[in-house]
Parts: sequence; C-alpha cells; structure tokens
Amino acid sequence: MDPLGTALPLAGFLSGSVPWSWIVARSRGVDLRRAGSGNVGATNLLRSCGKAAGAAGLLLDALKGTVPALAALLLTHDDLVTAVTVVAAVLGHVFSPWLGFRGGKGVATALGGVSVMAPLPLLAALAVFAAVLAARRFVSLASVAAAVALSAAALLLPCGLPGRIACILIAILLIARHAGNMRRILSGTERRLGEDS
Repeated sequence: MDPLGTALPLAGFLSGSVPWSWIVARSRGVDLRRAGSGNVGATNLLRSCGKAAGAAGLLLDALKGTVPALAALLLTHDDLVTAVTVVAAVLGHVFSPWLGFRGGKGVATALGGVSVMAPLPLLAALAVFAAVLAARRFVSLASVAAAVALSAAALLLPCGLPGRIACILIAILLIARHAGNMRRILSGTERRLGEDS
C-alpha cells in the first residue's frame, strides 16, 4: 500500500482527536465534561461559554476535518484515501484519546471533512439542518435529520463510490451518537437552542 494511503488517515484521526471545543472552554476556566450536557462539542461550548466561544469551537472542530481531507485530496487525488481520511477524522473526534476515548458527537468535524469529499450532498444536508433547526430549535434533531439527508443525497448526487460509502458510515455514526438526545426529546427533557436551562 502507498505510504500516504496509511499516513493520511492516521493524520486525519490525530487531527480529529484534538478536542478544540474542550480546549477553548478550558481557556475560560470551564471543563465541558462537567458543564451543561457534559458533551465536549461546539453546542455545549456555546451554551457554557457564550456565542464567541461557540463559534470558535465550531470553526476549529470543522477545520480538523477539512484540513486532513484537503491534504488527502491534494496529495493523492485518490477518492478512497480522501474518504478514509474523512472517516478517520470524525472517529478521532468521537473517540479522542486525549479525553479517554470519549469525545463529541462528530457533527462539526464531519461538516468540515464532507465539505471537501462530497460538497453537493453536504449542501442538501445543510438545507435540511437549517430547516429542522428553524422549525424545532433542537440542534440534536436537526443533526440527525441532516445525517439522514446526507446519506440519501450521497446516493443521488455526484460524489463517487468511496464518498457515498463514507457519507453513509458517517451518518450512521452521527445518528448513533445522538440516541440519548432523541430519548430526551421524546421525554420532553432535551434543551432547545436558546434555552438557558
């Protein structure tokens, strides 16, 4: 196997594993694992540390998917290597070794990586995310709806076979990571965006 075909996914995992939202929160004296929902992603950062911190965490978490995906695409021009690198980056975020293999939900990192690997399916997913978020104000529900839309759009829109498979795998992972949120929505205990408590 081409050494880059091994090195780039590994680099993707390591990039994804950097818990930027947690780091941003710690710089403000907050441990996201003990604040709000306990999740180390950008949504909990937004709720725990404010809009500026949330935006910074979202951008940094997205970039850790975008940068390795771009590196894979530009260095190899290989759709399979790029797809594996994107999946590895999302897995790095979800199972961060720096946090005891417990990370965030993976949405922002998936957003960054898929923007390179499968931009057209991503646009469809973003449209669904925005519509569901505007209607229901549950970030978790919007994320799950976007994941379903991403997998469907990957089957219908151009993105290559490796990209299609990667989008479906990422969608399954994102849906699984939001199982607890779905239970809280059904029980009426999930917080809507903008709610203080």
